[in-house]
Amino acid sequence: MARSSSARARRKGAAAEETPSMTAVRGGASGAGAGAPAGNGAGADAAAAAAELDRIIHERIRLGILSALAVTETLSFNDLKQMLETTDGNLSVHARKLEEAGYVLCEKSFAGRIPRTEFRITPGGRRALQRYLDHMEALIHAVRDR
Repeated sequence: MARSSSARARRKGAAAEETPSMTAVRGGASGAGAGAPAGNGAGADAAAAAAELDRIIHERIRLGILSALAVTETLSFNDLKQMLETTDGNLSVHARKLEEAGYVLCEKSFAGRIPRTEFRITPGGRRALQRYLDHMEALIHAVRDR
């Protein structure tokens, strides 16, 4: 249980500020970057930064949900299920994780007697997705520049 709460605290802290290894991967003041040749340090920095990825977003289905919602205002449960080619249970579990993190909003309603669940990305979810994409891009550049 302590591991879970400390991981949650790291995620919340990481959302607000960039870590030193992320700065190194981006070519900041510490580590390889700022004109220094990429040697063994760059690989170590990239590995450290990779360990700091937002684990909530990094799962394939969750990344798919956020990516789809980033380009479409709202999507129904069935639309997402079809797009991601996943099961009801799998989509439900991953969507709930994103909702608990504050990355998506889930609105349930009825169209007549038929239940309808719609999702939309939150401003925090959009920022988290952008940070995740920036982080992945920095990792790709760090590895290619070796």
